Amino acid sequence: MDYVSIIIPFIGGLGMFIYGMQIMAQGLENAAGSRMKTMLEALTRNKFMGVLLGAMITAVIQSSSATTVMVVGFVNAGIMNLSQAMGVIMGANVGTTVTGWLVSSVEWAKFLSPGNLAPIAIMAGVIVMLTGTRRSTKDISSIIIGFGLLFVGITTMSAAVSPLQESEGFRSLFVVLGHNPLLGIIAGAVVTAVIQSSSASVGILQSLAAAGLVPFNAAIYIIMGQNIGTCVTAILSGIGAKKAAKTAGIMHLLFNVIGTLIFSIVAIVLFKVVFPGAGMGMITQTQISTVHTVFNIGTTVLLFPVSDLIIKLARKLEREDEQETDESRVLLDERILETPGIALQSAVSEIVRMGNIVVRTMDKSRDVIFTMDPEKIRQIREEESIVDRLCRGITDYVVKLSALSLNEKEHQHVASLLQVLSDMERISDYCENISEFAETMAERKASFSEIGTREMKEMIAVCSDSFTYAVEAFAGYDKEKAMKVIEKESQADDLEIRLRSGHMKRLASGECNTDAGIVYLDALVCLERISDHSRNIAEEVLTV
Repeated sequence: MDYVSIIIPFIGGLGMFIYGMQIMAQGLENAAGSRMKTMLEALTRNKFMGVLLGAMITAVIQSSSATTVMVVGFVNAGIMNLSQAMGVIMGANVGTTVTGWLVSSVEWAKFLSPGNLAPIAIMAGVIVMLTGTRRSTKDISSIIIGFGLLFVGITTMSAAVSPLQESEGFRSLFVVLGHNPLLGIIAGAVVTAVIQSSSASVGILQSLAAAGLVPFNAAIYIIMGQNIGTCVTAILSGIGAKKAAKTAGIMHLLFNVIGTLIFSIVAIVLFKVVFPGAGMGMITQTQISTVHTVFNIGTTVLLFPVSDLIIKLARKLEREDEQETDESRVLLDERILETPGIALQSAVSEIVRMGNIVVRTMDKSRDVIFTMDPEKIRQIREEESIVDRLCRGITDYVVKLSALSLNEKEHQHVASLLQVLSDMERISDYCENISEFAETMAERKASFSEIGTREMKEMIAVCSDSFTYAVEAFAGYDKEKAMKVIEKESQADDLEIRLRSGHMKRLASGECNTDAGIVYLDALVCLERISDHSRNIAEEVLTV
């Protein structure tokens, strides 16, 4: 038998299958785009919602490996805790069964025959791509073309391996795998670990089944092994990540290993005790899809009630301690860039976190210019340094995000984020300037007059409220609060003119200490600019 003429077309078909799966997934992901943010928000409700979300996202991106890698990224970024991650991981195993049903549809829906449907789908997709001008139309064409290529790939693989029906050695290999569960599980795990896609691995198994080469019992053990093999990607992605992220990868492995142990025992009892010899018949593509779905849904149903115990076991294996809090650490992970819609929301969350640190700094600045407390001056400088590091890290991430495949609205949103980052960082700088004024006052033993203190407190209150409203408006894209910022900014402008005029009169009449008077005027400038930058943030909210 000429194995070269079998292997080369098979590899080509596998490549086409994987490529078709990827471009179809990319089109679906781009089409889902902004809706990913809503899905992520649903995650915070409970673990069951996490299961649904994991299934939905995996059905869209056609890869449980990609979903679990994304989960590792979320945990590493601090966006998701391990309990939420567990829910998504369980859901990812359910969602990955969709590809198998697409492939097996050629058996239970004859009109979907690859020979008929694939060329039509590819041609229709190309026509849509060439004639369409809108971004959404291009995404639809990617979905259609990817669908067609996926079917061409599976047809090519099935045709390539069909001569193996005459190979007694190849058929005997699968008989051995069926009689030895451990070998079957190892075979499925190794193949999946190598190509790093359980969907593609199931597709290979289905192409062999279409050629009548795979016994029922061998297929069951191989499918269970495939679910273990798909964990390799998530575990590898945890290398270099913090312990919680590594724990998420171990949770995925434990979940699939425990499920495999349970169903392997059931399969062994079924095929060796209850119905001896029943597993020797050849399995079909549809039956593979059914077994894959039953295994994944069954494992999820069985282990969902004890998922907290799996988390505890994973923590013990990884020896995960309580996370150290380092506010300057940017909690964004490049793994999430694989899903731009969610990466965009993650960047927003991190900018809000940075904004809240600046709010805290602003609160210290309200008092420090009067108390001249050295400890608060030190804290303000430390927090300003933290904000600088966060700003650099988040900016780098957002710039990388801007280079990805985004729609026009998302590109505008990215540009808006960069502007907001700049405004928040400048406000932090002005807070540090105010602390420096306080230090100057302390060194020169100067202080504001009673009326100067009252006016400065009034100005600080208005500008501080303006920025607090700006952060709240940005966090929830709340246009009502954004309008409050604009009102406060107008109030700050009027107040600055009035206070400056009054202060100049006091200076001229000698009512104010000169050193304190200079600081007063400089502080007015800083505060007025804080309100200006707060207004900039509010206007970004109003225009998005």
